[in-house]
Amino acid sequence: MKTISNTAISFEQAQLADVPALGALLTLLFAQEHEFSPDSAAQQQGLAAILQQADSGCILVARDEGAVIAMVSLLYSISTALGGRVALLEDMVVHPDYRGQGVGAKLLDHALAYARSQQILRITLLTDHDNVAAQHLYSQHGFQQSGMQAWRLKL
Repeated sequence: MKTISNTAISFEQAQLADVPALGALLTLLFAQEHEFSPDSAAQQQGLAAILQQADSGCILVARDEGAVIAMVSLLYSISTALGGRVALLEDMVVHPDYRGQGVGAKLLDHALAYARSQQILRITLLTDHDNVAAQHLYSQHGFQQSGMQAWRLKL
């Protein structure tokens, strides 16, 4: 684990040049998730698509001395129930060397502030049933478990 000084960490939108570092973080994330498998080419294609199409969403990162150490993406949609833009929070991951030091909580705070500045009306996210640490983090930030179930059809 690397010990960081909170003043060294910055939070900002990712750039296209960050795609390799973001892809490496996604490889770590997908290796621990039950429904996904790491696929570097697909991950980099998806990351580039988000970064090149600002109306589809954004990727926010935490940096330590310029290096990407954590990421989260907000993907946009329109809610007919709320009459405006909503977001799906995806791919929240902190590099293992930086876990347990509040980086994830601060990145999530940054993402929520960013979403509010973009007039996002609701944020939805999914977690694995056994990812208790993530569920605790999201609960501390005001997220509540929904009665809705996630269903998927891969096309």
